Amino acid sequence: MKKIFAIGMVCFLCACQQSNVEVATKQKMQKVEKESKPIVKYEDYDVVVVGGQPEGVSAAVSAARNGSKVLLLEKRNNLGGLITFGYLNFLDFPRNNDGVIVSKGIFKEWHRLAGNGQLVTVDIDKAQNAFQTLVTNEPNITARYNTQITKPIFDQKEKNNLVAIVAEFKDGRKITYRAKRFIDATEDGDLAQLTHVPNTVGQEDIGRNDKMAVTLVMHFKNVDWNGVIEAAKSRKFGYAKYNENAAWGFGGMPQAYPEIRNDTNVRGLNIGRTSNGDVYINALQIFNIDGTKEEDKKKAIKFGTEEMTNFLAWAKVNFPGFQQAEIASIPYELYIRETRHFSTEYQLSLEDIWKNANHWDDIAIGSYPSDVQALSKENSGAVVAKPDQYGIPYRTMVPKTTNNLLITSKAGGYRSLAAGSTRIIPTGMSVAEAGGIAASISIKEGIGFREMIAREDLIKRIQEQIVAQGGYLQPRANVTYPYQNDPILPHLMFLNENGLIIGGYANNFLLEQPMKEQQFLNLIINGAKQLNKDWYTKNAKYLNELAVTSTDQALTMNYVSRFQPLFQTPATQYTGALLKRNGFEIAANWLQSIQTKSK
Repeated sequence: MKKIFAIGMVCFLCACQQSNVEVATKQKMQKVEKESKPIVKYEDYDVVVVGGQPEGVSAAVSAARNGSKVLLLEKRNNLGGLITFGYLNFLDFPRNNDGVIVSKGIFKEWHRLAGNGQLVTVDIDKAQNAFQTLVTNEPNITARYNTQITKPIFDQKEKNNLVAIVAEFKDGRKITYRAKRFIDATEDGDLAQLTHVPNTVGQEDIGRNDKMAVTLVMHFKNVDWNGVIEAAKSRKFGYAKYNENAAWGFGGMPQAYPEIRNDTNVRGLNIGRTSNGDVYINALQIFNIDGTKEEDKKKAIKFGTEEMTNFLAWAKVNFPGFQQAEIASIPYELYIRETRHFSTEYQLSLEDIWKNANHWDDIAIGSYPSDVQALSKENSGAVVAKPDQYGIPYRTMVPKTTNNLLITSKAGGYRSLAAGSTRIIPTGMSVAEAGGIAASISIKEGIGFREMIAREDLIKRIQEQIVAQGGYLQPRANVTYPYQNDPILPHLMFLNENGLIIGGYANNFLLEQPMKEQQFLNLIINGAKQLNKDWYTKNAKYLNELAVTSTDQALTMNYVSRFQPLFQTPATQYTGALLKRNGFEIAANWLQSIQTKSK
């Protein structure tokens, strides 16, 4: 035994010595290699696309197919972003009132490669492979992974002209990439942020500090799909729909499932089933997370994992089909619905969406509802408006201040409530495809992105090429929308744009219903907090006194008159009980008057 031990020790020591020698040799080689390489290397391209998300792939492929030499930079080790790393396998599709899916082109091409014949669900690995196939099939694209952009470089004479970016690899190498045009397809507008393009975060544009909840997608295996169908059919957890690969609805989940944390919530379930039987569930909301901060994201994954574990224990007992279920894996990343909203030459508004607006420079069509997810446990979110279809202008991609740059992600030129519609992957890929075309035409014509706005002929060329590539740009011949000829519409749009009233899926503000005192009071207080914080602070005591005496009784001019000392604008006079129509008009006029003072 001693002999065996001695021999073992010798072998161990030899192995350690050999290992130490190998480590020392490797370190010397790395040192020589590092010393022999220049600290900064230059490479030149026509177009640099930053971000390997679905939007980045679409932009890069589109630019390459239009003759540009393209570099695609991705901070992760693979393509696909939210789908590949956030496990979002259940897709939202933008359909107009005719049932037409209005995102086509490269999105449709990718979906055919990834979709297994299914519409709303995809297998994560097949989706990632489809992105990879699109990129590798284009000889004009060079893809670089594990790279982080660290610095923008501007022209020394034309200070706003972006001419290069510095990217750093994980091994410490730095490369300066020079290009004629740049496209920011990152979720948060990372390049736009580095170039100091003005922006707001979350709902700052309407005076709120709120951000939509982030989600940790739950991934389970050994789920009996027949049990899930049983739960949908029985409506045990509310109304639900299903097919062989998806189930969605279950609106009773918030009441049925007891969360273990105050900053999490499980809403109605979107369940996507893959070809191997695993299921991915988009439902777990986590609040008060800043998606631009790494420490917040790590915290959210930790909290989400704890809640996922608790949900599984609950589902094993309460949800049909989950008796044998297990956690299959934890996503690498969160589903982050909103962070930055950048200022561009045109900001798409909620009014554009409500009015199904067409624009002369539309480069994509959207039609998904403006779905503002929960902001807190108390504020469960809402569908603010449901469009038929609307146009997204070229100008929403062109940032203020920085030249030679387009923003083609959900961080582009959309006001926060409008972004509730534009943020989905199919719409983003359509916008990004147009961005790739625009970059190539811009280079060929020797004209900047901003200058192209004055060239309707070039915008038309972009639009024609979008259609040639299979994109959808068919405008409505006769545009209609709710309350189109009603004089109350401007007041409704003001309140709706600021998130003070919601139309829901039916686009119905219930104008002919009586308004109650408490509803009117809340409208004034919430609007004042958002639109003029100084005014609200000054008048908070008086408003609080009104709050003490307000009731759920019908609103009358007698109650409205109590607010009049706060406003210089006289209220329109009505008799009897006031309808919501009347209350909305008075509130909108008053709130607009104090908003003007705050500017």
